[in-house]
This record gives sequence, structure tokens and C-alpha cells, in this order.
Amino acid sequence: MAKPIDPAMPGSGPGLSSAEARERLRLDGPNELPQDQRRHLPRIAWDAVREPMLQLLLGAGVIYLLLGNLAEALILLGFALLNVGMVVVQETRTENALAALRGLASPQALVWRDGQRLRLPARELVRGDVISLNEGERVPADALLREASAMQVDEALLTGESVPVRKRAGAAGEPDAVPGGDDSPHVWAGSLIVGGSGAALVTATGPRSAIGRIGKSLGTVEAAPAPLQVQMRRLVWVFATVGIAASVITAVVYGLLHGQWLQAILAGITLAMAALPEEFPLVLTIFLALGAWRLSQRHVLVRRSAAIEALGTATLLCADKTGTMTQNRMSVAALKAGGQSLAVGEAARELPEAFHELVEFAILASRADPFDPMEQAFHRLGQRFLADTEHLHAGWELARNYPLQPELLAMSQVWRAGAGGPYVIAAKGAPEAVADLCHMDAPALEALRQDVTRMANEGLRVLAVAKGVHAGPVWPESQHDFGFTFLGLTGLADPLRPGVSEAVAACHSAGVDVAMITGDHPATALAIAQQAGIATGGVLTGQEIATLDEPALRQRVAQARVFARIMPEQKLRLVQAFAANGEVVAMTGDGVNDAPSLKAAHIGVAMGGRGTDVAREAASLVLLDDDFTSLVAAIRLGRRIDGNLRKAFAYILAVHVPIVGMSLIPVLLGWPSLLGPIHVVFLELIIDPASSIVFEAEAEDADVMSRQPRQPGASLFDLPLLARGLGQGVVVLASALVVFLASMGGPGSEAAARAMAFVALVLGNFGLVLTSKGLDSSALRALRTPNRALAIVAVIALPALALALAVPQLRHLFGFAALSAGQIAFAAAAAAGSFAVNEALAWAMRRVLK
Repeated sequence: MAKPIDPAMPGSGPGLSSAEARERLRLDGPNELPQDQRRHLPRIAWDAVREPMLQLLLGAGVIYLLLGNLAEALILLGFALLNVGMVVVQETRTENALAALRGLASPQALVWRDGQRLRLPARELVRGDVISLNEGERVPADALLREASAMQVDEALLTGESVPVRKRAGAAGEPDAVPGGDDSPHVWAGSLIVGGSGAALVTATGPRSAIGRIGKSLGTVEAAPAPLQVQMRRLVWVFATVGIAASVITAVVYGLLHGQWLQAILAGITLAMAALPEEFPLVLTIFLALGAWRLSQRHVLVRRSAAIEALGTATLLCADKTGTMTQNRMSVAALKAGGQSLAVGEAARELPEAFHELVEFAILASRADPFDPMEQAFHRLGQRFLADTEHLHAGWELARNYPLQPELLAMSQVWRAGAGGPYVIAAKGAPEAVADLCHMDAPALEALRQDVTRMANEGLRVLAVAKGVHAGPVWPESQHDFGFTFLGLTGLADPLRPGVSEAVAACHSAGVDVAMITGDHPATALAIAQQAGIATGGVLTGQEIATLDEPALRQRVAQARVFARIMPEQKLRLVQAFAANGEVVAMTGDGVNDAPSLKAAHIGVAMGGRGTDVAREAASLVLLDDDFTSLVAAIRLGRRIDGNLRKAFAYILAVHVPIVGMSLIPVLLGWPSLLGPIHVVFLELIIDPASSIVFEAEAEDADVMSRQPRQPGASLFDLPLLARGLGQGVVVLASALVVFLASMGGPGSEAAARAMAFVALVLGNFGLVLTSKGLDSSALRALRTPNRALAIVAVIALPALALALAVPQLRHLFGFAALSAGQIAFAAAAAAGSFAVNEALAWAMRRVLK
């Protein structure tokens, strides 16, 4: 309920009547982002069920269920449900981001209604309302200032610029503007009043405000699909199509040749089980789940699991300057007084006496408890260096304040030093304004301009400081009428985060380019880029981008790596232009202005501590410690996952070749069957954990961060990898068939030959694991790298094989005969021979590819 308030508020006019406000609220809707067109759970789940990968999982589960393998069926169906759950979570992130945007506006507003001053919920504001704005409050809606008294506004959430901007009063008919820049009469929803006060006429609410337009664009932006997802779907469809077609042909051929249609159906099902690529989605799910856990140990929260593998292929990191590469906290970086200059660094232990007065009066010219980040920087500098000196004056009384004015960009504060003493005046502001207060002559003014230019070229925000004395008690109308003495210049900057330059260097050595995007001034952007080690061949500004069409923009961003005065919608255009150029884009940010571009990038990375809810909800990854260097660790882990996925898929491809061959060849050639469903299930119990857990646990290669990233668009499963997997599988198949044929005339005949061939196949399987572990080196080097998961698989699988050979009931189930030690040794020797041949072929292929 609206509550009248007593204190007088600035403003003009009685505002709207309650009836007018209700009508406009009916027409425009509440001052919040719309919640319509929300996708509900049934629709999201239905869309997930239509995914090809999920259909294959369900199909494989049904096959196992029909075969009576309930455990395998339940496992696959469980992964299908997990897949649906992941899709549901991902699709609801947009609604969460919009909800976070709605929470940014101030929940209460002071407004005139029916000639009364009322406190209303901000969602009830409408166009035409007159509202009061005071220091420390968030602006509840876009508005045009009618009155402004020394108002300064922090618009960093919308522009990325860390320095507050001045505001002035405007008149009806003022042209539309965008956030950013001094002396604008417009204020924007979500921005923060850090100084002064005023009254404003509401011009836009809800989705029509600047923050609302960001929310609308966020709701329509499509997240870029991760490259591996696209490749995985294509590969799974190819394997599934070929496998199902081969199984149908096998069943038909067997039935026509032998007339035994029941056996033909069983042979077809066995081949389908051997050929269905269920390991591919299984491996991807486990790799991404365990990858998310490993990233959490490095203070990186994963919100979109597909971004984990994309980290390994990232080619461009777009970093927001304010709050991401910098600390989003202004600090005094340089001082100039009496012809001396001083760089004020974090390591400085003392402040020379020559600069004490300059810092003293910079503090006196600031509020005692400031919101302004520059005034806070002066206070911190004073506490750091002047705490035990006579230059801090906690007991002085503020007598008068002369605020910043558009015609004189300086402010003065008059202090009473003690009873009966003179008044002390401290002034700070734009150098040219303070020079005017001090009545500088032409030579001194020219020298001042040169000093200011040098400091500005270093990316510093330059303010001048002056002092004066007044006898009182009659005060002049303007601060210009005091007598001032010029004290010097202060240079303020938003400092670089510790470790950023090292992180950028690590990215460059890994072949990952770094671009900086900011709403700040080009000179400031260049200075920060140089400190961070980012290439500074040129700066592309928002004004220039506004004049470029999409083809021209793609051409310009191919060379530029520093972008200044960028608006939120332009950040989105930049990310889309980079992606159109073939880059795999990682975008970091922490403000509302970053949310659409975070969602559009292949990898959106938000700051967890300083970041807004909007950025965190829209991002794929969140740096919990706000440490830019954690991103380098995430890229390292992404490359490890990328390399281990290649090893796992090479193994899966290789191991399926002998299984398919031993299921198909006997059928086509009229031999006794070698493999049935029970044999395939046994092999799957080795293949699934080996291809997922064993390869996921593999340590990264030593040169993982000195390689170039995989080329954008290049398949993870390239031709050499496919050829290597197929070739290694053929070698193992040949060794198992040789064992089978050589043993057909021996003791036990068919059953013994089947058992020996199976032993050769199982042991050859372990040889394929070792060869795939050494995909980029050698199996012998891979053996020296401990892998506990592989040892566990071996400890379980080899005794299980021994039981299948030794226990009569299990021998009968598998169709085996008892084997002698010599027969087992012969099968083992054949497996060792296949391992040696595969290692020789792998060595030759590595030599050819180098």
C-alpha cells in the first residue's frame, strides 16, 4: 500500500493522478520484465525426447530389455533420464536470468501522485511519474532529470565504465540518448546514484527501459552449440545407421542361407549390440560430469557442461575490462606536485613529504563518507600513508559546500579548522576548471595541459587539487571568488588484477588470442591492454562499430583486439562476428551488460563474487574466486578432456571392429558362431568402464598448454584417428581369427577354439587400451603414467575371465571348453603379437604425421 511521507522533496508539478497512473499501468504493464512465453516442463521434456542421441539411448535400452538384460537396460534408460534432466536445467536458465534482471530495480520509489509525495513499489511506476532520486539509491526506471544537484551516477552495470558520470537537468523534448558520458539529462534503470540528488520524469518502464531491452535480447539469444555436440550427433547417426543396416542384412542372409530364422534373428541382434555406439553418449556424459567436478576443485562452477569440452578448443578469449581484468575499484595511481612525479603502486611503503599536502586537500575536497569511488580512493590513500600525521582532520567541521556545476567542473568544500580561526577551502575537479579557479597564467596553463596529456595517455583519470583560505563569515556566491593556490594533479585508475598479465601470456603460449572489450575511454583501454600484455595494434570504438554492417565488422574484428566505448548490444554483435569468423569464443564478464554476449558465446564465463545474478545465470562457467587465472586452469583442464576424449573414441572405434567382425564373419562364411549376446555383454563390462573412467582419469600430456588449439570446425574424430582406430581393430580381429582357425582341429574343437579366440580378444582389448593411452606418445610411456582406474578394471575383468574358463556352469553358459595352460599361452601370445604390431603401426603413423 502506498504510504505518504513528510519530508519535502525537490520537484515540480503534482505528478500524475491515480486514475491516470492506473490507466497507463494497464496499457504498459508493470515496471518489470515480462514473464510470458515461458516454456514449461512438458514442452521442454518433449523437445529433449526428440533429440537423436536420446532416441538412440532409449532404443539401445529397449533392445537390452527385450533380451532380458534388465541391468543394462536400466543403466541406459537411467542415462536417458539424466539427459532429459540436463536439458531441462539448461532450458530454464533463460527464465532465471530474466528473473535476476527483474531483481535489479529498486523495490521502492518516491513518487508524486495526486499532489502527494508517496513511497510506492517500483513495479507500479508508469510513464509520466515524477520520482525523487537521492544518493545511494538505484534508479527504478529510465527517466529524464527535471532537477539535478551535483548528481553523479554509476552506470557500470550498463556500460562497463567504472567512473561515475555527471548528470544535468534537462527539458521536455531532449533527444534520446544511450547510457554513458557526462552531462546527460537521462538516468537509467538499474544504475546507482553515488552523489547528489534530483527529481526526474519517468520515460520508460519494464521491457521498454534500457535494462529491459537487454533482458529481451537475452531471451531471444540462442546459445552457440558446442562443436563436440554437433560432431557427436553426426558420428552416432552414422554408426547407428551402418550398425542397424548391417544387423538386418546379417539376419536376412543367415536366414536365407541356413533356413534357421530364429538363429538369424539372434545373430542380427548380436551384431546390433556389437555395433550400437552406446559408449559414445556414455563417455561424453561421464567425461563432462567428472570434468565439472574437477573444475569445481579449481574454483570454477560449471553451469553448462558442453562448455567444458569447448574450453579445449577455445581460440579467442573476450575479456571485459571492468571487474574482470581490473579490480573494479578506483585507486590513486600517480601524483604530481611541485614539479615532482610519483607512481603510487601497491608495493609503495611511504609517501614523500612533497605530496602530503596534495593528498590532504584531495581528502578535504571529498565527502567524509563517500559513495564516489574516486573519493573513496583518496580516503584509502590517506589512511595508508597519513594516518599518523597532522594531515588528517577528523575533528574539522564542514561549513559550506560548492557542488560541481556544468559550467565549472570543480567542487569546493569549506572547513572550520577551529573556533576563531580562518576557514580552509579544498577544491578538486577537472584540471582546466581548477586552473581557472587558481587564475593560472598562459605559460603555467600550457605546462599543466602537457602534464595532463601525459597522464591521460597512460589511461589515468586526472583530477587537479587546490587550496584556499577565507576569513568568513560572508560567503561568495561562487567558488570562483575564493583565492586558490594550485597544489597538483592526481591520476586515478582501476588497477589490473594480480596475475592477469601472466594469465594472458599463458593464453598466448597456448594459441588462445585475448581481446578486451570495455565501455571505457580508448586511452584507458589501451593502457590496461598494454599492462595485461594484450596486442594493441589499434582500438575499435563503439561509434565506429555503429557505422559498420556485418561483413565489414567481421573484417575489422579479425585484426582488432581492443574495443572501447562499447554498448551492450555491440558486445553481442562482437561475439557473433568473432563466431562468424570461425573463432571458438570464450567471453568473460560480470555486469548486466555482459549477459546477452555471455549466452551467445561458445563459453560464457561470469565472475562469482563481483558478478551480477544476470551474468551468472547467463554464463556457462562461473569463476567463484573472481580470479582470472582460474580461467587458464580451466582451459588446461578443457584441453586435457579434449585429448582424453580422442583417446577414448579411438579405443571405442578400435574395440568394436573385432567384436563386429567376430559376429559377422562366421555368419557370412558359414563357420560356427563365435560370439553371442552373453559374450558381447561381458565385453561391454570391460569396454564401458575402460572407455569412460580409465581414459577420463588419464593425466594430461606434458605439452598440453604449448599446443595450438584444435582448429575451429576441425572434427575431433579426424581421418588419421579413424584410420588408426580401424587399423588397430583389424589387427586384433586378425589375431583372434587366427587363434580360432588354428585351434579348430585341436582338443575340444569348436568350444575350445571359441574360448581361445575369446581369450585373445579380451587380452587384445587391454592392448588396445594401452595403445590408445599412448595416442600421442607410446604405450610404454603411458604404462609409466599411473592410472588407478585401469588397474581396477584389470583386477575385475581378468579374474572374471578366469572364472568363465574354470567354472563348468559358466563354461556352459559361454559355450567354452576347458583349456590347457598351453592353449591359454597360445591365445595370450597372439594378443601380445597384436599389441606389438599396433605399437609399430602407431609409431610409424606418428612419424608420418609429424
